[in-house]
Amino acid sequence: MTALLERPPDTSQVRQAATVALTALAPAAWGTTYAVTTELLPSGHPLFSGLMRALPAGLVGLALTRVLPRGAWWWKAAVLGVLNIGALYPLLFLAAERLPGGVAATLGATQPLLVAGLAAAVLHDRPALWRWAWGVAGVVGVGLVVLGPGARLDGVGVVAGLAGTASMAAGIVLLKRWGRPAGVGPLALASWQLAFGGLVLVPLVLVGEGVPERIDSGAVAGYLWLGSMGGLIAHMLWSRGIGRLPVSASAPLVLLSPLVAAVVGVVLGESLSLPQTLGFVLALAATLAAQLDAPGWGKWTGRGSR
Repeated sequence: MTALLERPPDTSQVRQAATVALTALAPAAWGTTYAVTTELLPSGHPLFSGLMRALPAGLVGLALTRVLPRGAWWWKAAVLGVLNIGALYPLLFLAAERLPGGVAATLGATQPLLVAGLAAAVLHDRPALWRWAWGVAGVVGVGLVVLGPGARLDGVGVVAGLAGTASMAAGIVLLKRWGRPAGVGPLALASWQLAFGGLVLVPLVLVGEGVPERIDSGAVAGYLWLGSMGGLIAHMLWSRGIGRLPVSASAPLVLLSPLVAAVVGVVLGESLSLPQTLGFVLALAATLAAQLDAPGWGKWTGRGSR
């Protein structure tokens, strides 16, 4: 007993837990997007909101870091910016317009499964069966939380939702494969993606949507939140976490987005039924289970072969 009490804590596990907690802040911040958009921002301009979330944050990050891509990282950063922002935002906005929010969120919850499939093909990582099982459980849990009895399906909306989810899943896997160039921190890498993704959105906004006629103080606050915590800071933490965590641990963290959105809804006066509460617990359990030490985990933490 004395030996157990005197045993020093495993610093690698402490660092791993801290990395998970910081990375989880990114999808948690993204979970506030719906509430901020509906409560503060002008309606009918989702692409403009995406642009304001991405491009100014990317430019601020570039000004702070003063680091530009070099060599192959010009096209790599552009690809990541398109996958994680430039293509993702329009697809998700299209899905949100054609589908009930619950259906769109449930499609987004399939991302860990898509990441696992892409990781097997690109990274040659074959997750254990129990990780697939928890991935399915996460989708079921999110579905219980957000799907209502009147949920309807629209073919275009479903394709857009899955395409947006697949776009970010591909971005996660490629970011894990490419890592970060030597001497470049996560803030610079996040800034590159936001800047490239924002530039892709500029013509879409100018041609298809335009600028809101009126932007009040509440909208300014909303754009500042989405661009800072929901944009630059979130993507910096996400880029850092993807580089340090296995994709099988980082990808399930995206389930926190619909869960945080549900919590914000409760704070704003909504209520959760018993099935929704059970689904919340199931999705949260799936997210946590992906972080636990399990058979095969050693290869990810440096205690086994890679």
